[in-house]
Amino acid sequence: MSEFFERNVDVIQRRWPMLSARLLVENTRLLQAELVEGMGSTLSIDGIQLTSRHDRVREARLQADSLPADSPVVHVYGTGLGDLQVELLTRAGLERLYVHILNGAVFALVLQLLDQQQWLGDPRVQLMYAGDLAEIQLPFFALPSELVLADDFNAKIRDRLISETHLTFNNREFSAQAPSIVERLQASLALVQADGDVAELFGSCAGQEVFVIATGPSLELHFDRLRAIREQAVRPLFICVDTAYRPLLNHGIRPDVVVSIDQRISTRHLPPEGTSAITLVYMPMVDPLVLSAWQGPRYTGYSASPIYQQLRQQWPKGELYGGGSVIHPAVDLAVKMGAVQVTLFGADFAFPGDKTHAGWNDGDLGPQLGAAKHWVLDGHGQRIKTQLNFRSYLCELERFIAGHPQVRFYNSSRAGAMIAGTAFHPELAL
Repeated sequence: MSEFFERNVDVIQRRWPMLSARLLVENTRLLQAELVEGMGSTLSIDGIQLTSRHDRVREARLQADSLPADSPVVHVYGTGLGDLQVELLTRAGLERLYVHILNGAVFALVLQLLDQQQWLGDPRVQLMYAGDLAEIQLPFFALPSELVLADDFNAKIRDRLISETHLTFNNREFSAQAPSIVERLQASLALVQADGDVAELFGSCAGQEVFVIATGPSLELHFDRLRAIREQAVRPLFICVDTAYRPLLNHGIRPDVVVSIDQRISTRHLPPEGTSAITLVYMPMVDPLVLSAWQGPRYTGYSASPIYQQLRQQWPKGELYGGGSVIHPAVDLAVKMGAVQVTLFGADFAFPGDKTHAGWNDGDLGPQLGAAKHWVLDGHGQRIKTQLNFRSYLCELERFIAGHPQVRFYNSSRAGAMIAGTAFHPELAL
């Protein structure tokens, strides 16, 4: 045990004894660590530099400048080499600095190599593992290196941090003034005016169970069981997302309700033949040609997106939760219809079995397996391939579930991402 480690841990033991015990059992031997030199030097872990190798102090100042100077409370995710913490503690108005560990082994290694007592001993500092909290805290700065190096325990918070950081960038295509959006909403206006209000469906299935069916690869494991349940006289309501509709039809399963929100959905995804008994719930960005061809009842809804602000005022309709994916309004519809139990199918947010979607070829719906450079934990606690936007969608679904404790949420598959707030269905989960 190094002299630095003993001194650092003495401070942690005195201030946070339970956290100290966890750090002492972190396995640092699995880390590939090396010194990287430039105009200065830094530590590289598994090929990822923890800080700049040229000027760590200047980098820390730039990072600190991104946080509001007058905030009495600041959160730092990742421990780095301590530079950002030291810089923030120079602020006279700072009352509390929360430091959230994103990789326990990396932090334990840094404690062995460098003196961290200056910031660890400051009474304004509170230290914890990021994963000990269910949600991110604001305002924050997340050290980029440790967003990459985050360990399994802290992965859920990492996903929320990245989603929050990318939010403005991801929303850039959804300006209410964008010509393509203005044109599409204008083209859909007559249908919006004529079709039903999704709010008419709210409360129509009070006390019932609802199956919400997405298009993740694990859906393929459930086709036979879903078909058998669909044929029962008394059964749950079947709500599916638009891209799951054709795969379900191909296996003899007709949903009760289809939800669609995306302007790229075409009759290839939603063939209109034989839809007279199937309800379509949509948002006005859906192609009017798809909508007008649908033979069954149609109901319009909006999300809270700014692109619908004018329509919401002119033609009020019910609102459904929007989190970037069609799975979000589909689940919200189930809850607002009165479901007391919602079971998710194909809600994988990942690529189990090296497939992107059930019933579609690789790349048919956009993402390709080769582009999967990220990971989430599956229902077995193992890392599984995914992409950043899927992780963001997962975060938003978990937030929705956390906000509806009166509803029981079940997941039908362990093959896809672990969904916080759900339990595995005792009879249907595979």
